[in-house]
Amino acid sequence: MSFKLPDLPYSYDALAPYMSRETLEYHHDKHHMAYVTNGNNLLKGTEWEGKSLEDIVKGSFGKNAGLFNNAGQHYNHNHFWQWMKPNGGGDKIPGKLKAAIDSDLGGVEKMKADFAQAGATQFGSGWCWLAVKDGKLIVSKTPNGENPLVHGATPVLGCDVWEHSYYIDYRNRRPDYLKAFVDHLVNWEYVEQLYLAAVK
Repeated sequence: MSFKLPDLPYSYDALAPYMSRETLEYHHDKHHMAYVTNGNNLLKGTEWEGKSLEDIVKGSFGKNAGLFNNAGQHYNHNHFWQWMKPNGGGDKIPGKLKAAIDSDLGGVEKMKADFAQAGATQFGSGWCWLAVKDGKLIVSKTPNGENPLVHGATPVLGCDVWEHSYYIDYRNRRPDYLKAFVDHLVNWEYVEQLYLAAVK
């Protein structure tokens, strides 16, 4: 199964002013495309050729760094575009997901603060996550292209804290970017969809 760059589910201008057209053009058209191109080249002739993207990510972790980095970032970005929408974020969270956030993470405000803190304190490049592990929601962070899949968990929300994700719009103000993400961009319906699939 070769990697393919997905179309954005909204226009390049749709997430402004919280994420600009210029950021999306560079991030989607250049950075994500590079993961697709490099990943396809590195996949050829390996034992993972023809496998699902999840299997490639899990199987190549710790065994084939080049393939893992590009496959992991392709997986992460496929979801990242879906994890955002115009007029997203805030506290309008679907019922089943909200109930899980309340019971597992101490409520919406605490979850948002912990998620943003995980992103702000990830040294260098990486991601912060909401994930399901052993049936419960957790907040975590990973370096580079790693994601919860390789740590026995299922990601349901992730925010990219590589500098190319925010530097055009926020320069070095990563905490402001993370606040804008949770307050104005998150597609909570998509998060709930992934959550329900992970716990069924």
